[in-house]
Amino acid sequence: MKQSWRAICEKFTNAQNLTEVESLHDPENDPFRSKYKARELLREIYCSLKKNSPAGLRVAKLGAVEYYLGVNHVDTEELSAGQEHLMNCVKLLEKCRVSSDNVSLFIHVRNQLGILWAGRDETEEAQGFLETAESIYQRYMKEVRFELAYTHSMYYLAQVYKNLGQTERAATYCHSTLQRQLQLNQYNPMEWALNAATLSQYYITKGRYMEGRHCLAAATVISGLAGEVPSEAAAQESETECERREQLRQKRAEIARCWIKYCLNLLQDAKKLLEDNIGELDTDRQEELKNARRLEEEEEEKGRKSALLFGSEDTFDSIASLEEKVHCLFPLDFTEARAVFLVGQNYITQAKDYFQMDGYVTDHIEILQDHSALFRALAFFEEDLERRCKMHKRRVDMLEPICNELNTQYYLMIRRQLMFELAETYNEMMDLKLTLANRQADTQSLDNHTIKKFNHLCSASAKYFQMFLDSLCSPEGKFPEHLEEEVLRPALVARFRVARLHSRLISSSPPVQLDNLNRALENYKYVVQYCEAHPEAGAAVETELELSTEMVGLLPLKINRLKARMAANN
Repeated sequence: MKQSWRAICEKFTNAQNLTEVESLHDPENDPFRSKYKARELLREIYCSLKKNSPAGLRVAKLGAVEYYLGVNHVDTEELSAGQEHLMNCVKLLEKCRVSSDNVSLFIHVRNQLGILWAGRDETEEAQGFLETAESIYQRYMKEVRFELAYTHSMYYLAQVYKNLGQTERAATYCHSTLQRQLQLNQYNPMEWALNAATLSQYYITKGRYMEGRHCLAAATVISGLAGEVPSEAAAQESETECERREQLRQKRAEIARCWIKYCLNLLQDAKKLLEDNIGELDTDRQEELKNARRLEEEEEEKGRKSALLFGSEDTFDSIASLEEKVHCLFPLDFTEARAVFLVGQNYITQAKDYFQMDGYVTDHIEILQDHSALFRALAFFEEDLERRCKMHKRRVDMLEPICNELNTQYYLMIRRQLMFELAETYNEMMDLKLTLANRQADTQSLDNHTIKKFNHLCSASAKYFQMFLDSLCSPEGKFPEHLEEEVLRPALVARFRVARLHSRLISSSPPVQLDNLNRALENYKYVVQYCEAHPEAGAAVETELELSTEMVGLLPLKINRLKARMAANN
C-alpha cells in the first residue's frame, strides 16, 4: 500500500513538473504537448485511487485529481470538459466535511469556476462561486498557508465586480488584493506597480486624490524593487536583458502616464472649483477655500490614519516620503498650481523618453496633448495676462508641427483633435491680446503692431477651425447634410467660432470689412438653419444657437449700413 501511494505521489510530481516547467518549452506547432502528457498521468492517478485508496480518504483525493484535470482542460482551451471536471470536484467535496486539510481545495475549485464563467461574460454566475470561496475563507481559514488562496479569490472578485459595473466594490477588492500581496511577499514588482497605478486612476475619477496619490507613490517605490534598467549595450548582448529592458522601460513609462493624469485632473478639478461664470478666477471663492484649508488638512491627516495603506517595513517610509513631494489637496493659487504642474511635467519627460514619435505615434501625441492641457490648467491661475499668453504659445509650439506633419489618411481623428485644440488655443490668445489692448486703449489708441498681432491670432484660429470643418467633407469636398453625433457639437461650435472670428477682424478697408461680415453671417446662418432642420441638435449648442440667432438678425443691418457708406463715398 505504501509503495502504491509512493508511486502515485511520484506521478503527481511528474504531472506538476510537466504542467509548470516543461510546458514553457513546448514548440509553437504543439503548444499543449506537456499538458496532454500531464493529463494522462492524472488519469492514471485517478484510476489508481479508485481501486486502492481507503474509502474514507478516497473522496477528497479523487476531488483533488478532478480539480487538477479541470485546470488542465481549461489550460488547453477545452472549457466544457474543464467545467465538467471542476463541477465533479465540487460534488465530491460536498460529501466531505470542511477541514484544514481540504479547505484550500474548496476555495481553489470555486476560484477556477469563477474565472471560467467570467471568461464567458457570465459575471453573475462567476460572482456566486467567488463569493462562496470568500465566505469559506472567512469561516474556516486563519492560517498563513491559506492566505494566498483567499488573495486569489479577492483578485478574481475584483474583476467580476468590475465587469458587473460595481466599480467601487471592485476598487475595494483590488486595493485589498494588492495590500495582501505585499504582506505575503507574493508579487511581481512591476505587475504589482502597474496594477496599483491603474487603481489610482479609479480614485482620481472619484476625486479621491489622497488614495490616488498613495497608489502612485507605492507603484513608483515597488517598481524600483525590480532593479535598474539594463543598458543598451547589455540588451544587445543578451536576449533576456533586451526583454527585461523593454519591459521595465515600458511599464515605468505607463506608471509615469498615470502620474500625469493625477496632476492634470487635480489642476482641472481645482479650476472647476475656482472659476466664475465666465471661466475666470473667482477671488472671493479662492479666499473662502483658503480659509477652509486648515480644516481640510486635518481631515487629510485623519483620512491617512484610517486608510488601508500599502507597504512593508522596508517600503513604507519611501512611499510616505514620495507622497510628501506631491499635493493631494486642490491647489488654490499659482504657486501651489505650479508645484503640481512641475511634477506632471517631470513625468511627461519620463513618458516621452519611452513613447517616442518613431514607433508610438498615438501614445506620443496623447502625452503631448496632456502636456498642453497641463499648461492650459496652469494658465488659469496666472494673473499676468502676458505670461498667460506665453503659456498658450508653448501649447501651439508643441502641437502645431505635429498636426501639420501627420498623415490624414492614417491619423484623421487625431488630426481633428489637434486642429480643434489649436483653433481654441489661438482663440484664447486672441482674447487675451484683446483684453490687454483694451486696457491700453484707455490711455492710447491701438497701434498697427497690436492690430497686426490681433488679426494674426484671429486668422490662425479661424484657419484651424476651417481645417477641422474641411476634414468632415466627402472626397468630393461636400459638407455632410447630417452630422454624426460624435462631431455634431464640435462642428457647430467651429461654425459659430469661424463666424465670430470673421466679425472681429480689424480692417480699415470697407470692402474687406464687408467680406468679413458676409462670411460671418454665412456661418451664423448655417448654425441656425441646421438646428431648424435638425431640432434635436439645438440641445448640444444652446448658447451658440441663441447668439447665432441674434447675430442673424443684427448683422444684415450692419452690412447694409456699411454698403450705404461705401456707396456714398463712391
